[in-house]
Amino acid sequence: MPETMLLDSICSPEDIKGLSYDDTAVLCSQIRERLISVTAKNGGHLASNLGVVELTVALHRVFDSPKDKIVFDVGHQCYTHKLLTGRGGEFASVRTEGGLSGFPKPTESVHDPVICGHSSTSISVACGLAKAKALSGEEGFVIAVIGDGALTGGLAYEGLNNAGRELKNFIVVLNDNKMSISKNVGAVARYLAVMRSKTSYVRFKNRLAKFSGSIPLVGKKLRGAMFRSKRALKNAIYKSTLFENMGFAYLGPVDGHNQKLLEQTLSLAKTLNRPVIIHACTHKGKGYPFAEKHPRVFHGVGGFDIETGEPKISGDSYSDVFGRTMCELAESDPKLCAVTAAMKAGTGLNDFSLKFNDRFFDCGIAEQHAVTFCGGLAAGGMNPVFAVYSSFIQRSYDQIIHDAAIAGLNVTIAVDRAGIVGEDGETHQGIFDCAMFNSVPGVSIYTPALFSELSEFTKRAVNESGVAVVRYPRGGECSLGDDFVPSFEAFDFIGEKGAQALLVTYGRISANAAKACELLREKGISCALLKLNRVRPIDPKCYEAAKASQLVYFFEEGILQGGICCSFSQGLHQHGFGGIYRVRAIDDTFVPQASVASSLASLGLSAEKMADAVETELKNGK
Repeated sequence: MPETMLLDSICSPEDIKGLSYDDTAVLCSQIRERLISVTAKNGGHLASNLGVVELTVALHRVFDSPKDKIVFDVGHQCYTHKLLTGRGGEFASVRTEGGLSGFPKPTESVHDPVICGHSSTSISVACGLAKAKALSGEEGFVIAVIGDGALTGGLAYEGLNNAGRELKNFIVVLNDNKMSISKNVGAVARYLAVMRSKTSYVRFKNRLAKFSGSIPLVGKKLRGAMFRSKRALKNAIYKSTLFENMGFAYLGPVDGHNQKLLEQTLSLAKTLNRPVIIHACTHKGKGYPFAEKHPRVFHGVGGFDIETGEPKISGDSYSDVFGRTMCELAESDPKLCAVTAAMKAGTGLNDFSLKFNDRFFDCGIAEQHAVTFCGGLAAGGMNPVFAVYSSFIQRSYDQIIHDAAIAGLNVTIAVDRAGIVGEDGETHQGIFDCAMFNSVPGVSIYTPALFSELSEFTKRAVNESGVAVVRYPRGGECSLGDDFVPSFEAFDFIGEKGAQALLVTYGRISANAAKACELLREKGISCALLKLNRVRPIDPKCYEAAKASQLVYFFEEGILQGGICCSFSQGLHQHGFGGIYRVRAIDDTFVPQASVASSLASLGLSAEKMADAVETELKNGK
């Protein structure tokens, strides 16, 4: 078959099972070319996908999906899986509106057993799938593919604890690339490094098995006896392994880019009739020199130039401004500490980690631990700031309440990627954090729209007593017009009090609301903008300024239920407002992948949709 035809001829996993190893190598090369070309255009998770090409091909050659269930942890490394399971013709649409998701999605394919978007969940969900198979009498294996980065999350060990010794036909593939997004840290990373270095056992076992199998008549029995005694052999070399102590058979480490060895190891795991851990060592970014050299940069990328590796969009971001502000604060405050959960670069803390290394702490992908760790730092007299993405702080709700807020500890949480994030879709939209924090007594929430506001409110938050949150979006700065001068107060009132319509909002979409006011004024409708800079507690002066308007319309880039719009409504009516109060927020739904602009428009939060909503309401009110 001509090389250029091979990938395009793959319609299902069955199509790759009969390929020779030479053809399989060609297929892997073509997959990498497709991954690079599509990701360069659409953005996405490149380095992680390049690292698991051979591993994914091996999984689909050895196992029989969808009878055998393959669960990818996080799911950001599932692109090869999609190409091999009948979605190659649609792959150019990945991460675009209406196109393929960048993560596993059961509504796309029977080969995706569950939705995956967050870290450390695969073993637990695979454990449930395996138990469901056992209860229903179904045959087939369940395979969880988890990275060493995800193995820093506590949920992974909860899953291992429940799966070990009990489940049959249950396999965990540890994709060890020494990375999550940032370089892995902590005891787990050190442990796996030791495991990788102990190659003497693997070499000896392979040679012995090959020799024993070659002995006529008794070879098979001899090999079985040796396998039964392998624990003693391994204990002598490894001093046992964490995984074996939890009830798993341990196979590895194996070269995660050696197709034949991978398939042999996976095939062996199928014969053991017990939980198995396969430790596969891979190279994140393999096959694209820029990604191999800078796997962190190419973990999640926007569009880029294939020839140079340079991003198509550059410039300052809110994360950059936050990082610079943290460095400024640390210069004068020797108690200031920065904490992150494997997101040093993504949250803008690279420089801080270099300049103030003794006060920088990367907890790995362990947001619950990070919050409680911050509580301990604060209880010990330090001034901790936890920088975390909005969709990941959700994992720490109990710790925020129990380990920080109840005691009134001085913990600052910098919530990055707040609001709509775009192409990563439902699992990553930052639309729940305000409602979550809004329910916790004593928490302050700052919502800067501009870079200067982010810097100022971060400084204010770290000097505040109790839990203080500063939330800000992904990307570059929005604009409120050349004439706008931030007050850095709890709110800004822009326009004349007593206008027909008052638009109320906060954060990034304040820019859309300001533009909507311009559009309404052009139609002869008097309007003003109330821009909330601190949404909890809301300054009572806001209500006095707002209640003179005929219509108050609150626009929120967050979930309606429990959101700031609900708190504002209560306060406004308590202050004697007698006019019309309307809300436009994200009402009881998850937001699918699309560009930020498209998502905001579809949610009615673009400038044009805001203006239309206000105009319609005023007409109906008459």
